[in-house]
Amino acid sequence: MDEEAMWKGFYEKIQEQKQKEPNEHQSITYSLPRLLNGGGLSGNKKFNLKFGTLRLTKSFRSLDRREKPITRRHSEREGSSAGAVRRASENPYSVGGSGASASGTIRPGRLPYHPFRGVRKEEIEQQASKIVHSMTIEELYEEILYENLHNIGCEDEELNLDVLFPYIQEAFKMSDEKHQEILQAARSKKPPEIRLNVEIVEAKDLEPKDSNGLSDPFVTMYIASNPNHRYNTSVKAATLNPVWEEHFSLPIAEEANDANLIVEVWDFDPAETVKEKMNKLFDVKGVRGLRKLMKEIALTASTGKHDNELIGRTSIPLKSIPASGMLMWYNLDKKNKVRRQGTLRIRLNFSSEKNSQVAAQEHRHLLRILLLHELESSKVAPYWWSGKFTIQGEAILTQHSAQSGLSSTTEAFIQWSVFTAIHHDHPLSFVLFDTLLEKLVTPIQTHAVSEEELRGFWEATKKLLPSCFTVIRKLRKKNTGDKTALKTLAGALNIIAKVALLEPPEGTDLFPVEMYRWIRRMDHTEPNWDIREALASAVVSGAEDFFHGIKESHFLQSGSDEDRLQNLIKIIQLVRSDMQKSNEFYDTTFQQIMHFAYTKELYISYELKLAELIKPTVENICRKLKRIELPDAGPIGGTNGGLIDYEDINMGTTLFELYLVLKRFCTLGTALCPDESNFAIDEYHRWFTIGVTHWLDIAVYKALIRIKKAIELDKLQPVDETVKYSSSAVDTLAIFYQIKIFWQQLAWPDVEGAYIFVAKIVDDICRCCVFYADQMSARVETLGEVESVYEKKFEVTQEWCLAINNIDYIRQSLKPFATELGVDDILSKLGDVQSNLEAERCKDTLRAVLDNAIDTEKNKILDLVEKLARKMAPAMRRFLVEGAELLQQDSNSLDRLMLYMEESLSVLNGELNEVNFERVLDAIWAELTTVLYDLIQSNLDKRRPPSFFANLRDTLHLMVANFKTAENRESETAADKETLAHIERLLQLHGYETTDLIHQYYLDRLQEQNRNDATALTYGVLTVQCFFRGNVLELEIVNARNLKPMDGNGLCDPFVRVHFLPEERFIGVAKPKTQCQSKTLFPLFDEKFVITFTPEQRAIPNALIMFSIKDKDLFGMSNQYLAECYLGFNDIADVSEDTGKIEQKHLVLTRPYRTDIDCLRALEFRQGDKQAKDFIKKLKQKMGQ
Repeated sequence: MDEEAMWKGFYEKIQEQKQKEPNEHQSITYSLPRLLNGGGLSGNKKFNLKFGTLRLTKSFRSLDRREKPITRRHSEREGSSAGAVRRASENPYSVGGSGASASGTIRPGRLPYHPFRGVRKEEIEQQASKIVHSMTIEELYEEILYENLHNIGCEDEELNLDVLFPYIQEAFKMSDEKHQEILQAARSKKPPEIRLNVEIVEAKDLEPKDSNGLSDPFVTMYIASNPNHRYNTSVKAATLNPVWEEHFSLPIAEEANDANLIVEVWDFDPAETVKEKMNKLFDVKGVRGLRKLMKEIALTASTGKHDNELIGRTSIPLKSIPASGMLMWYNLDKKNKVRRQGTLRIRLNFSSEKNSQVAAQEHRHLLRILLLHELESSKVAPYWWSGKFTIQGEAILTQHSAQSGLSSTTEAFIQWSVFTAIHHDHPLSFVLFDTLLEKLVTPIQTHAVSEEELRGFWEATKKLLPSCFTVIRKLRKKNTGDKTALKTLAGALNIIAKVALLEPPEGTDLFPVEMYRWIRRMDHTEPNWDIREALASAVVSGAEDFFHGIKESHFLQSGSDEDRLQNLIKIIQLVRSDMQKSNEFYDTTFQQIMHFAYTKELYISYELKLAELIKPTVENICRKLKRIELPDAGPIGGTNGGLIDYEDINMGTTLFELYLVLKRFCTLGTALCPDESNFAIDEYHRWFTIGVTHWLDIAVYKALIRIKKAIELDKLQPVDETVKYSSSAVDTLAIFYQIKIFWQQLAWPDVEGAYIFVAKIVDDICRCCVFYADQMSARVETLGEVESVYEKKFEVTQEWCLAINNIDYIRQSLKPFATELGVDDILSKLGDVQSNLEAERCKDTLRAVLDNAIDTEKNKILDLVEKLARKMAPAMRRFLVEGAELLQQDSNSLDRLMLYMEESLSVLNGELNEVNFERVLDAIWAELTTVLYDLIQSNLDKRRPPSFFANLRDTLHLMVANFKTAENRESETAADKETLAHIERLLQLHGYETTDLIHQYYLDRLQEQNRNDATALTYGVLTVQCFFRGNVLELEIVNARNLKPMDGNGLCDPFVRVHFLPEERFIGVAKPKTQCQSKTLFPLFDEKFVITFTPEQRAIPNALIMFSIKDKDLFGMSNQYLAECYLGFNDIADVSEDTGKIEQKHLVLTRPYRTDIDCLRALEFRQGDKQAKDFIKKLKQKMGQ
């Protein structure tokens, strides 16, 4: 029958099938109504018998059996092997030296018979498609039964026909009656023509057969029942470990499970002359090799023959070969040899002669039917089934693949097509698809597949990709950390990664717009197959969906500002939580598989959304913030110390929380995108500029409240034994450090703004310090008052000392605190963005603020110290008064004063640090001087006797000796040195008797005279020369110069009167007088006087000589006072022992002119003292002249 007639018969059969009415059996067969679309099995048992693109193997197989002659069948079976397959007729080597083919049926070079030879490929595919479309599920069912009836490969005892047929019947939904009918038809068919496909891969450790210790191996194989039909490999020269990798296809004429495959390895011996063999003598290895060579030479010389030598053989029962094939090492044995002759590696599998297109379609639909059946029966969860069939299903598929001769690549393409179709309705494990892609990527990349397979692959891939991207977009619907979800994600990404390695045919649109509306596109009309861009779009789309969801749930367009801020915080936290989860659980998977920064892509998507959402809300709320009016540093009346509650404080705090959440979000972005910038959200801090001042006001407001509370709760006890401050000081510093933490959390990026804000913080801290000092001072002000039956006094307590120490402790912490705020760093950065001059000005401003605060704190300490001293003043005054009045009597007032001072100073010294103790001492002495001044003044008014002031002076001396250190007493810089000296002088003066006080006046006049410059005065100079000789004073009044004119003629008539002071001690001593020199301003006296003193008079301390110059009146009745000068006894040389030196003394003449000196005031206070009154009177007369 020619080919045209054959295809014509096929066409007529198709038309007949189409027109034939369904018979009874056809009306009750089962269908797969959704099979082509990947659906499940239908419950309806009546359906159209035609399905899909199933290709009919049965027709081709029956056609081959009808049309091929027996001789042709043998020829085809022997010649169908391609590539590296060798036939026995083509082998140049014969076994056993026969030198000819065993079969002799095929001439070398003759092509084997093929039923479709001479027909174009397109016609074959077209005709096969027609037959396929006319095939029913019953025919496929019959084919599967037929293949299992003629099972090839080793059988599993548990998988006999009694097990497989019920499974097949259930999968195909066949009734028992129909099953028996079709089974009978399958049994009536002839057995299939089975081929054994053999690949001789390699051999190892072969036994050497040549004299050189090696062999020239080749392999020959045959079916045991047909030993004359042999297949040989090529010869591998001089090796014991040959590699062939040659393929053969052996027809199986009998029942395959009853046959054995014999494989033999031979050593090839070429035909050589004796001379050629003798040339191998130098290649001989060992005695054994030499003996073998000699034997070969002898045989060749005697007979001229050469024989191939068997190395070893193995027998392989075909029933031991599984239907899926196997690759195995076999031991080579030899008769009479116990030791193994080597090992041979062989790959074995079965196949039948089917049209590849038909076989592929059969397998495709069988696979779909069995998979749907197993999914339906096992109720497996979505994304769980990973390609593992039951043993029955696996056996049926393996048997069909083996008998159809499907390659592993073809089978993988079939599985890819079927699994992707079913995946749409029942998701399978992505690991299954990933495993399949591992097998398919290389063939596709190397173009080792047909156009139809490639087209089918991409069509199936288009069905699979949506579910992969859906997994990525819907990641958030899975429980974070769920191992199954992570496995599913990894599987989906692996699929996308492998698909990305492939380039689809031109014009392929993997991502049609109607299905992938979420993909970012530049051109909606062009086909899109950019998988990486699709992946990025899927990630962004999922993020946008998530953000839209949380925005709808939490963002309020209306409501209070507080609620809106809280909702914004929740949104950011949810977004940040999503990114942290993605970074922790998913990012590594994306990076490892796709080299895709998943979390970074999320950040880029989220940051713009957040900026658009948050910026207008924050700026609007900041503009509405009210300025908080903080109280002055000092306490103000009221229960809250002048502090007022503000309703918007909580809202301001929430605004700052939003700032911190945004800051943490941007910090995460910096870590994720270190090389990228210009994000919209990077300017987040500028949205809060108005609010920062408000936050700082809130911070200082809360700080003031907490400071006040800390002082109220302070028990004024040392924190521990090692320190001298109490809890409120520690709490206050902790409050300051909370402000520092706030500033560190703020971390304002803009250096100019940072300077403004840090300057305000420093100023606010200074305000808090002053507030603390005022509050602490007020806290201890009422402490220490002690009242008894006898007296009421103030006692210095530990609380006062701790209050002073606390304020000082806070003061000392100001500069370190400013440093910790990072002021220096800000000023340094400020120099980079502004001029050095401007930066220096800012630095000076901050330094001035700090210095002013420190000085203010110091003043607050001094104020508290002075307050302490004022508290002590009443007791000190009382004790001083009592002591002054009763010092010389039996009174303990001075003792009580000393005890009071000692107790007070003891407490102060024990509780205060050294600096503060010195401050307190200075304050006490300052207060003591005030008390003494007041006592002096008030008791002068009371006309107290000099003894009172003398007693006060003695008390002062005693207190100085006991309560002032030697260093302080001797220090020229002591704060109270001049004050105490003045008090000392006042007490001294008022403690003098009148005579002594008058003499003190003259002593002061002597000091004044010594300070005057003779050239600057108008009263002139008196020159004298005097000396002592024992108790005798020899006095010479020499002259006077530049006297003041007293007469109308511009001259005067001067004379000198000598007085010895104090006059009361020199009674009876003559008062020398010079002669009058008339009409001259430069009188020359040159008069000598000798005055004798008693030893007591000579020894009078501070004795003086007063020279009084007068102008003699014309009548001698009223001499006018001109001037006077003084000379102390101590300034006169004593020449009694020739130790003194006689010198002229030029004494400056002066007149008394001041009445505001201490001595005169003291005399004026003695209004009832006649001596004092007379002295004042005479003195004023001198001044009047």
